[in-house]
Amino acid sequence: MAAPTASASLNASTYSPGDQMNLTVTYGDADTRPLTVTIVVTDAQGNSSAPVRVAAVIDPLTVTVTDDSGRSWTRLSDNGAVAVYRAVA
Repeated sequence: MAAPTASASLNASTYSPGDQMNLTVTYGDADTRPLTVTIVVTDAQGNSSAPVRVAAVIDPLTVTVTDDSGRSWTRLSDNGAVAVYRAVA
């Protein structure tokens, strides 16, 4: 199994106390697999429902952000490949 990959960047290299710190994390995993399940229900007379599909992800990823000052990071967005977090300096 491949290990997940991640890269991160901050919106600045220095901050004054009280400044907003924006952190962008780009991440992925080569062996995370999307899965689609299709369901059709058929009765005894052979009548069938329309197909219904539901999606899932095998081996989902979780992003955790901490820093050495104990600062609280708030997730602003996460689309499954790029996550944006904010904290106060």
